[in-house]
Amino acid sequence: MSRHEPFTFYEFFAGGGMARTGLGPGWTCLFANDFDPAKAAAYAANFGDDHLRVGDVWDLDAADLPGRADLAWASSPCQDLSLAGARRGLSGRRSSAFWGFWNLIEALDAQGRAPRAIGVENVTGLLTSRGGEDFTALCAALAERGYRFGALQADAADFLPQSRPRLFVLAVREPPPAGFLEPLAGPHPPGMQKAFDALTPELKAKWLWWRLPHAVGRNADLADLLEPDDAVAWLPVKRTAALLALMAPAHRRKLDAARAEGGRRVGALFRRMRLEGGRRVQRAEVRFDGVAGCLRTPSGGSSRQFIVVAEKGEVRARLLTGREAARLMGLPDDYRLPRSATAALHLAGDGVAAPVVRHLAAHLLEPLLAAPAEAAAA
Repeated sequence: MSRHEPFTFYEFFAGGGMARTGLGPGWTCLFANDFDPAKAAAYAANFGDDHLRVGDVWDLDAADLPGRADLAWASSPCQDLSLAGARRGLSGRRSSAFWGFWNLIEALDAQGRAPRAIGVENVTGLLTSRGGEDFTALCAALAERGYRFGALQADAADFLPQSRPRLFVLAVREPPPAGFLEPLAGPHPPGMQKAFDALTPELKAKWLWWRLPHAVGRNADLADLLEPDDAVAWLPVKRTAALLALMAPAHRRKLDAARAEGGRRVGALFRRMRLEGGRRVQRAEVRFDGVAGCLRTPSGGSSRQFIVVAEKGEVRARLLTGREAARLMGLPDDYRLPRSATAALHLAGDGVAAPVVRHLAAHLLEPLLAAPAEAAAA
């Protein structure tokens, strides 16, 4: 790229700054916002607070945002996927916070300061929530402000030992060169194709099938990211037995096979509610494929992830630590986590995997934003 100065960005729903971490040193943050004081404190501890505004996105206006950013990134809340419908931030309060963000983009556009690119990260369920109305509403908002857009699905498991599929909607103002696009009739993920097919002809005309290279592949398993055994607190024998007693037969067989191997096998375990015989039953479900389950916020006991180690015929279990969760999101060990384990797990479980953002930035965002400068210099 011929461009030498850093790219600039606004980071909304910033959490602990995982999108910023993924974008890397070639980017300068002009403004960051999050509603949660604990997450904002972690953000400030790692990146400073001179550009950080803590509070509801609905309380911001365009005057709070300096300059014109190359990118506006929004890892918008996914607890309630209510993007369609009322835009007052009242019903479906958390996910409708997206419209608080979008009101700012509209205000910036009215001032001639709309970001050149928009990045929205959410769960893959956004494609189908409310029968596809939410995804259509997002696409319509982008189109109304002159953006062309497309969506990508990426799983953190291609980069890190955590299963974390997410949807990324990328929109741009400037027409992208053909090399960034897949053929319209190419093989696309079924869910994405279905979402595209449900759009109006006007929105389909604004759609871009982004071309993103496959990830090279992760080079670490779950066991590689864990703390030493003597540095963590293991569950008492009786509590471990009670946890394992929640396993259905299929998962008990997985555990028995790992224990029978005799060597050291590391697994990840979640407690989940399952419907069996017409009633809801709590079950412990384990995996020994070297990948953790998708991190979630520790809003209840069942959402905490456990580490299970089968070794020399014995089984031990413990809770995942905050530092381990941070590693599973791609945060370096010098990242300053909240002191509370619950706060650290909440920060990690509510974030975006940093290496996925880096992959998007390296292969799409940066070359797309640099393309006009390169064309002008040619």
